[in-house]
Amino acid sequence: MATEKLGIKVETNPPEPKISQLGVRQWPKWGCPPSKFPWTYSSKETCYLLEGKVRVYPDGSNDFVEIGAGDLVVSQRDELHLGSFSCC
Repeated sequence: MATEKLGIKVETNPPEPKISQLGVRQWPKWGCPPSKFPWTYSSKETCYLLEGKVRVYPDGSNDFVEIGAGDLVVSQRDELHLGSFSCC
């Protein structure tokens, strides 16, 4: 099931055929310790969380999107400025 909030689409536990079709297992891995920092995507971005949780606060919003392990995430905007990207 996919949901969209604040320009961010989150699909929880997408089926394996979709993961394979996107080539997720071949994507580079990136991680960070618990921290909070600003972040900008200059184009549409897709990511898949392997572990942990992240809270994404788009610029100008007090609301956030929480994503976690097993979530496939797509920014729906061509450019997304995050006031805060919080790795938990």
